[in-house]
Amino acid sequence: MINHGKFPILGVNVHAVDYEHVVNSIVTAAREGKPCSVSALAVHGVMTGFLDPVHSRRLNGLDLVVPDGQPVRWALRWLHGVSLSDRVYGPNLTLLVARAMAENHLGIYLYGSQNSVLLKFAENLRVKFPGLNISGSEPSKFRRLKDQEREELMARIRDSGAKAVFVGLGCPRQEIWAHEFRQALSMPILAVGAAFDFHAGTLPQAPQFLQNRGLEWLFRLTQEPKRLWRRYIILNPLYLWYVFLQKMGLKISSPTKPDGTEPIESYG
Repeated sequence: MINHGKFPILGVNVHAVDYEHVVNSIVTAAREGKPCSVSALAVHGVMTGFLDPVHSRRLNGLDLVVPDGQPVRWALRWLHGVSLSDRVYGPNLTLLVARAMAENHLGIYLYGSQNSVLLKFAENLRVKFPGLNISGSEPSKFRRLKDQEREELMARIRDSGAKAVFVGLGCPRQEIWAHEFRQALSMPILAVGAAFDFHAGTLPQAPQFLQNRGLEWLFRLTQEPKRLWRRYIILNPLYLWYVFLQKMGLKISSPTKPDGTEPIESYG
């Protein structure tokens, strides 16, 4: 079990840990009824924090932010001399946590995505892990929840008997959700994003050789070019440039200036 601590990458604190440490942290918190908000961040996730100081504070308020993308894992080595043998890839982490929760007879709640995806995701999880208790599930409303809706949602999750929540709202909204609901729910919240679609079979995963070389983004770009081109064509070069500046020891700041507004909104 590896835990080297946390290190800043463009102002976002990333934890240099392995799968075993994350799974153990989540299961322990689930047993004890304690909050443990976890996000697996790739380049896009780090950049959302770098470009938005409000969101950066949210990310740094999570219990674990792990290196989902190879370029994030590599940055830990380039910037801080911390080497990990593998990244902590969100879709793999999802299955490992689901297996551990099943082995410990702890229920999970699935929140986000669309109902058709949720149904298939839940079905596939039950096939992989026959002892898994999926205590409840519901799709996203794809808008900001009203105060009463938030309270009702929290009540449904608590009343379900679930001991952890898997959230699939996409980056960065799932991280906002994990931050906002962390203390109120007092249970692990795992922001897993595309894992819902991957494990439901509605979105293909990149071949392993592309994943190993940090080129998963290229595969995803070919799958959803209209939705993802800005994310990858603009943010990836910016990430490399600012990581280089951080490596050179130069003072860096976000190209956007905080103005007291909150440009990234939560939704449920």
